This record gives sequence, structure tokens and C-alpha cells, in this order.
Amino acid sequence: MLPLRELAASLGVELRHATGEESIGRVASVRLANSDALVFAEDEAALADALASLAGAVAVTARLADQAGRAKPLLIATQPRLAFARAARFLRDAEPASGIHPAAVIDPTAKLAEGISIAACAVVGAGAEVGEGTAIGAGAVVGTGVVIGRGCRIYPRAVLYPGTTLGERVVVHAGAVLGADGFGYVRDAASGEYLQFPQQGTLVIEDDVEIGANTTIDRGALEETRIARGVKLDNLVHIGHNCTVGPNVVIASQTGISGSTSIGAGAVLGGQVGIGDHASVGEGVILGGQAGILPHKKIRGPGILFWGTPAKPVKAYLRELAAVARLSRTSKKQETEP
Repeated sequence: MLPLRELAASLGVELRHATGEESIGRVASVRLANSDALVFAEDEAALADALASLAGAVAVTARLADQAGRAKPLLIATQPRLAFARAARFLRDAEPASGIHPAAVIDPTAKLAEGISIAACAVVGAGAEVGEGTAIGAGAVVGTGVVIGRGCRIYPRAVLYPGTTLGERVVVHAGAVLGADGFGYVRDAASGEYLQFPQQGTLVIEDDVEIGANTTIDRGALEETRIARGVKLDNLVHIGHNCTVGPNVVIASQTGISGSTSIGAGAVLGGQVGIGDHASVGEGVILGGQAGILPHKKIRGPGILFWGTPAKPVKAYLRELAAVARLSRTSKKQETEP
């Protein structure tokens, strides 16, 4: 639980109609809210529902606050939904650490900061470092020499290979595998056999990255793979070796990115996007679901939606689909004519 005044100060928002005694312990939907919950409203209908609920406080815009009266304490924010999401993080971070479970396996050379939680059957390898306030779930494996920053949350059965470094406030969901070998082989022309190209680089995950369940990110081959600050990865995403993903990129489920590809800052990749090796996606580009980028291809155009395989600006792609449809109708008509 956090005092509402403290929560408002942490969010940098104005607090109205509070007595000073209120505390908030969680965020909730309007339907499930009670007196310790924060809800939000972005329009008049949502405001009416929020005020009629049992919620302890409501995040609203200044315009809506003028209509709300004094029925409940109000957090005044330019973006109530964003303030609500930030409040959820502050409230989560306020949870007390549970300490180290007796069934956890901790190498004596690991460096553990204050206020951490390590659950049953988690493994922390030799020389690993775990930052203050970090929580490691049951059965997770933190490899030799792995560095985890402050305030991270590693969910059960995630695996962090040696050579992996996490910044602060990184979230790694269950089953994710970080820093495994990349898919790189050299073919022996004489025998036809494949020999693995050295996979001895590193993986760097910067601050405030969130990694979905069963997502995999490979280490660099000889250098590094880097996921920049604020990146959000859905479940079941794969990022190959030597890739760089710029700040605040969002990637949806089942996307696969081949090795040595770069994704520019603020790009948005829809579900099931496929990107060939050594490709480059520019800043702010939007790739629609199932878009395909060929190897070595460069895609540019901030704010432009690309779609199809090979991916093209969506207007051009739709024109081509329409042209193909017209040709198909013409062909069928000719086939039926005597």
C-alpha cells in the first residue's frame, strides 16, 4: 500500500479532493475495484462508471476532473491511461522482498544486493551479479557471470546464459531464453558437413525492456546483440545473433528476426513478421502482420505502414492486390465466353 499523496508525487500529477489518509494498493478495472484500488477514465461514460464504483481514486484529465465533483480523490493527468500504467509499476515495486528461498541454489561467488527475492529451485551461477530489488522466480537459471541490474523481475523458468547483461527494471517472462548460441554454421565443401561458427559474443539488454514468455534472443557471434532501452517484446519472438534493436521498439508475437539485422528506434512490428539476415528497418517504420523483409533489404519511412512479402508501403501493396483481382476477373470472364 502507498499513501495516495506519495503515489501522486511519484507520478508527477496533481492530486485533488484527497484528505491525506487514503492509500492505494493496486490498480483495477472499474468492475473489480474496491477502496484500495486506482481506476482511470478517459471520457464521460468511463468517468460516470468510475465515480459509481468502489474505487479509492480515479485518474482523469483536467477537463473530466471539472465534471467529476468531489465524489472521489482524483489524479489529474494528461494521459490517464499512462498514469494508470505507471501507477501499476510503482505499486509493484513497493512490494516487499521475500528473501532467498532455502531451495534456491546460489554459487558462493555470486554477488547479491539488498532487497532481492530468489524463489525455490532458482539457480544463480558463479560470479553472477543480482541488483537491488530484483526478483528471480522459481526454476529460473542465471548463468555464470550474468549481470542483472536493479529492480528487475525474472519470472519462473527463464534462462539467462553466460555473457548476458540486463540493465535496470527489465522484465523477463516465463520460459524466455536469453543469450543462447545463434544459428551460424560454416559448410565444409568437401564433406557437406556443417560446423558451428563461433558463438562467443554477448547479449546486452538495456533499461526498461520487457521480454515476453518463451521469447528467445541470441548472443552475438563474435561481438554483441543489443536490445536498447524501452523495447517491448511480445511472447514467442525470436531475435537472432548480432542484431540491434533501437529504443522503444514494439514487436508482436511470432516475429522472427534473422541475424545481423538492425531495427530503428520507435519501429512497430506486427505479429508474424519475418525479416531476413542483414536487413535494416528504419526509425518509426510500421510493419503490418506477416510482412516479410528480404535479406539485406533496407526499409525506410517513419510512420509509414509496410505490408506484404516483400514488404511495400500498404497503399502500393493494396493497389497491386486490386490489380491482380481485376486480372483474375478478366481471365475468368474470358474463359467463360464462347
